Amino acid sequence: MGEHNLQFAALVGSRICHDLISPIGAINNGMELLSMSGLPPSPEMALIAQSVDAANARIRFFRIAYGAPNDAQLLGQSEITSILRDITEDSRLSLHWKSTENHTRSEVQLVFLAIQCAEQALPYGGEIAIHFENARWRLELNAERFTLDPVLWSTLEISGTAETDIIPAHVQFLLLPLYAAEKSRKVQVIQSETKITLIV
Repeated sequence: MGEHNLQFAALVGSRICHDLISPIGAINNGMELLSMSGLPPSPEMALIAQSVDAANARIRFFRIAYGAPNDAQLLGQSEITSILRDITEDSRLSLHWKSTENHTRSEVQLVFLAIQCAEQALPYGGEIAIHFENARWRLELNAERFTLDPVLWSTLEISGTAETDIIPAHVQFLLLPLYAAEKSRKVQVIQSETKITLIV
């Protein structure tokens, strides 16, 4: 995938997220109006509200992970941790953001794509600690049990391989090394029996 195709893919991601925000926001507004009308709470309404919150959280995450990278826009710790907290609510996955600095949107994009890769290895839950040291990201995955596809994870360390074998659910494994290469970086995966470390 060349630079032009990478930009095209980012524009498609941004467009999809942008178009989904309005209808989901409208559902949320409708829920608020219903609650103000005196309608008694119900399990059905609670489920809809929970689903809307989850969709909003995922779109905020996807806009950064799959949207156009931006080196001019800075994201602060509070905004980033808010997104990570919302996408893991009611989840068995815990995300711990250790950086206190502001980071460009393109830097955070690398992390969010890496988080999606990490999720594939933690289907039973676990913890991910995210550090920024020496201009590189380090994600430390800790869990009692990992599920690691060696063929899939090997694509991270060799940019652009196995493009035809990537299914939609694994597109992050293709995009992460490509975006890392744009910053003259390579993705590294270090695995032991008790921990996986992903460096970008």
